[in-house]
Amino acid sequence: MGKVEHGHFVKVDYTGKLDNGDTFDSSRNSHPIEVEVGAGSVIKGFEDALMGMAEKEEKTFTLSPEEAYGQRKENLEQSFMRSELPEGFEPKVGQVLALRNPQGGQMPATVKHTDDEKVTVDLNHPLAGENLTFEIAVLEINHEPSPSSCAPSACKSCGSTCS
Repeated sequence: MGKVEHGHFVKVDYTGKLDNGDTFDSSRNSHPIEVEVGAGSVIKGFEDALMGMAEKEEKTFTLSPEEAYGQRKENLEQSFMRSELPEGFEPKVGQVLALRNPQGGQMPATVKHTDDEKVTVDLNHPLAGENLTFEIAVLEINHEPSPSSCAPSACKSCGSTCS
């Protein structure tokens, strides 16, 4: 097949790194992800970088926060009374929780503070405000999704979802 275009299903191996060189996510030791180009299932900058690539092509690119998860917003903190939490649940500072938004989707929330009465979480995405460098390799380009496109380890950092 030719080059990646809107509507293609693209299998990609990736490694994502922060400016300090730390790896925040990778498919290299698990399963590649499959992206439907144009469906918005991954962050826009990641999808844009796939456009025009060929099978077996590799690329390294860096996304600014605006192309990834946006800048951090210091006003995105919320507190919950401990009585609202499931019985026996003991959140730890730094732990990332999956909260449900009003539309039924999940959003990450990082525990910032706990005390005897309440828990305070940061609703910014954990990678907000970060430049993200991706090393990617296009493995396959298809017109239809592959039967195994919903691997349990679907890309966490780039936002891939299974349908």
